[in-house]
Amino acid sequence: MIEYILPLSMVLALILGIFSGYPVALVLAGVGILFTFIGDVPLVFLNTISSKIFTGTLTNWLMMAVPLFVFMGLMLEKSNIARNLLLSLERLFAQRPGGLALSVTIVGVVMAASTGIIGASVVMLGLMALPVMLKQNYSMRLAAGTICSAGTLGILIPPSIMLVLVGDILQISIGDLFMGAVVPGLILGTLYAIYILVVTHLDPSLAPPSAAQEKVSTLEALAVLIKHLIAPIILILGVLGSIVAGIATPTEAAAIGALGATLLAAVMRQLTFRNLIDCVQETALTTAMILMVAIGATVFSAIFKRVGGDYMIEDAVMAIASGPYQTLFLIMALIFVLGFFLEWIEISYVVLPLFAPIIAGLDFGLGHSGITLTWFAVLVAVNLQTSFLTPPFGYALFYLRGIAPPELGIRDIYAGIVPFVLIQLVGLGLCILFPSLVLWLPDALAN
Repeated sequence: MIEYILPLSMVLALILGIFSGYPVALVLAGVGILFTFIGDVPLVFLNTISSKIFTGTLTNWLMMAVPLFVFMGLMLEKSNIARNLLLSLERLFAQRPGGLALSVTIVGVVMAASTGIIGASVVMLGLMALPVMLKQNYSMRLAAGTICSAGTLGILIPPSIMLVLVGDILQISIGDLFMGAVVPGLILGTLYAIYILVVTHLDPSLAPPSAAQEKVSTLEALAVLIKHLIAPIILILGVLGSIVAGIATPTEAAAIGALGATLLAAVMRQLTFRNLIDCVQETALTTAMILMVAIGATVFSAIFKRVGGDYMIEDAVMAIASGPYQTLFLIMALIFVLGFFLEWIEISYVVLPLFAPIIAGLDFGLGHSGITLTWFAVLVAVNLQTSFLTPPFGYALFYLRGIAPPELGIRDIYAGIVPFVLIQLVGLGLCILFPSLVLWLPDALAN
């Protein structure tokens, strides 16, 4: 234990720094530099870290996909496509209990495959659906849980910024990750819908049907729905299809998506100068935040490994877990707990480089280490989605609270999200028990 006093001290200093309220990016870099001196690490080692930051992050062509996907999602949010889609779904399900909640979930799935911006998705769904839900006397907890869970699907269903960064960190194919995350994302969306259908069937008072909606035929409602689905489906096929077909790299596909979203906003007459400036500013802020965390995490990870942190992690995991699946369960449990306190970006950059070599060296019977890491990366992505929902620092909860009326308190939001977090854990368990849920689509497309 004495040989690991430095890495243990680094972890403790990082925890204290995070709870002090300082920006996480600065805490990561600051702790790394501090322990450069405490650990008597040669200062010339910092030069190698600078080179790694420049070549691995700042000049990384793949990282260009991040601002492009962010811009695409923000521009789509301005285009009113989601609003039109929600209204058409609401008309289709208006006569059944929980119809609006089911509509929100479906819109969350569709927009997740088009945006990937959690804050924008939760706020957009909250502003559109929450007032109507409360007016229809929906259970506040069911309304809050539905909106938050549907809004967070964008971080998992491709094109996802998380998958781009995770693929870059683990040095595995972004295209395989995108395809591997499709089925788990759809499974989660389906599980959300099943939960809503079951609870509203057992207790219709939780989500009464709309009495104000004009009655329309199912055929007419479907026609309107299909009309509003055409634009997002074309965009999704343009982005993901170009990657799968080998026509474009993820970065080039992100550029296609950004241009497509801008054209859609123009068609919908929402491409105003004010909206364009807002999208550019928000894209710059989000990208700068991600890059700052990446730089700080690179400094922390390099010094942590230099003082023996990677060996400490490996020894600790091997001492507790005796087999591949026990090791995987331990890592998943740790990531889940970290999600209560950290954002997915910090967890990805700090934890994945430490645990990926351990997972790659284990035999899960899946084939070579690249396949294993692809499966592991998607499991981590499913797990990290819960970090947006778990209190006390689940960002989706605070996004919703920021736009919710006073009668919807944070306690109701916390309580409402619990069933959906449990559903996510069920989805994660299914992906662990049945790896083909993750690996089937990439393998089918490759062959």
